[in-house]
Order: sequence, then structure tokens, then C-alpha cells
Amino acid sequence: MAFLQLGSKAHKELFCHSFLDSYQDYEPANLPWPDLNAADLEKLRGIPFWQEALSTERNAGVMVSAWAEQIDDPLIKTAIALQGEEEYRHARLLEFLVNYYDIPVEIPDTDPLPTAMETAFIDFGFTECLDSFFAFGMFGIARQAHYLPEAMFSIFDPLLDEEARHIVFFVNWLTYCELQKSHPQYLRGMKTIWHYGRALRELVRAFGGATDNGEGFTATDASHFMDDLTAELFFKTCLEENAKRMGKFDDRLLQPLLLPRLSQLALSTLTLLPQKKTTPLPA
Repeated sequence: MAFLQLGSKAHKELFCHSFLDSYQDYEPANLPWPDLNAADLEKLRGIPFWQEALSTERNAGVMVSAWAEQIDDPLIKTAIALQGEEEYRHARLLEFLVNYYDIPVEIPDTDPLPTAMETAFIDFGFTECLDSFFAFGMFGIARQAHYLPEAMFSIFDPLLDEEARHIVFFVNWLTYCELQKSHPQYLRGMKTIWHYGRALRELVRAFGGATDNGEGFTATDASHFMDDLTAELFFKTCLEENAKRMGKFDDRLLQPLLLPRLSQLALSTLTLLPQKKTTPLPA
């Protein structure tokens, strides 16, 4: 495989065209939504994060699309504009879902646009890197547990692949921009840690208890989908599902590594403890 210089024109063309060329064209209302029995409907309606997920996607569509309008580079502008369209489509998919299955969710208004658009896009990108890793794992846990019919998981598979595309594009775009500015590696590392800290605080605020029922979209909420879920199985599934999603990309592209590395460390530590594979997730 040919060597790729990060921050080069070839790097930019690779991460942009990889993103643009992997676009999937579909309309949420035309997907094969399955009919659910009463028990499955109750389980679907009981998932605790629909309200916050819908709000997040609606705001993301507005913000990312607006940020694309401010970008001068034509190729990057086109790619980020496409991401904005996909974020809008995620919101439309969730809106169709809650209406089709009569899930008690209010359709939220969108937030005002931030004044610092680039900073907002960067903060959102780091939040997606954290959020997606755990979403991949929870999706895998729910699928293993047959929480809902397979037809429902098949509908959400493309959405999770799009989230993977977004975060791979983001980490490559950010690295490209930082190298174009000739920022030293230590400074890039410090900025990454700072942004991940901001993203983690935002994720905890949004999904760690801000919903009306006090539940949220956190790692421990994976136990909602499987009885007796252990920490070992959760981290193992997150890593496997992340590897499956990331395995679809060109090996020369950068990928988010913080949570996979931390999860691998946690899993290695847990397997050394007594009674391994029985460590419960915290309540």
C-alpha cells in the first residue's frame, strides 16, 4: 500500500473521497419498517434515549450544514455539506420511528446556531467519537440479546455505518487542518485531550441523567438490553463492533483510538481479576 503523508493534498483527497464515495442513498419513510407485536412495542418505547437522540440529530443537521457554508476549500465543503444532509436524515429517521411506533417523544425545536461554528463542529466531532463507540457496543449487545426483531437492527445498520464514516472523516479532517497550520505534535495532543474532556462532559450532561426519567445514554445503560450483562462482555462487544465498523475503511486513514485503547486496557484488567467474566456493570 502506498505511503500517505498526513496533512498532504493526497491525504485530503483520500478522506474526502472515501467519505463522498461511500454515501448511501435512502429515505427513512421508504425503509422496510417491521410490524411489531405488543411486547416488542413496549420494549421499543421503553428505550430511554429517544428524546435526547432526536434533539441531538436535529441540532447537528442545522449546525453542520451551516458550518459547511463557511468553508472555502471546495472538496472539504462538499464533504461536510454531505455530513449535514446525513445528520438531517438521521433526525428524519428518528422522527419517522417515533411517529410510526407511537413513541412518547416531543419533536424538539432546534437550538440557535453557535457563534463559533468551527469550535462547535470540533466539539461535536469529539462527542461523536465517544458516543459512537458506545452506541456500536450497545447495538451489538441488543442484537445478541434479540431485544427486537432482526428487521429493526437491519434498518439501523446503515445509520451506524454513517456514524462511523463521520468520525473517521472528522479525525482525518482535524489532523489535516492542524498539520496545515504546522502545529507541533505535542500541541495537537494537548488540544485533543482538552476537546475529549469537553466532549465527555457534554455527553454526561446530555445522556447521563438529563432525560425526564433520570436515565441516559451511558455505558451502564447497555444493561437495559441484556439481563446479567457483565463489564467484560460490554467492553468486548464495544471493541468487536467498533473493529467491524472501522474495518470497512482504507487502512491509511486515521481512526478514533482513545476509547478503543481505554476499553482494551479495561478488558485486560478485568480478565486478571478473580471470577473473571462475572464483573457486573454498575447500576
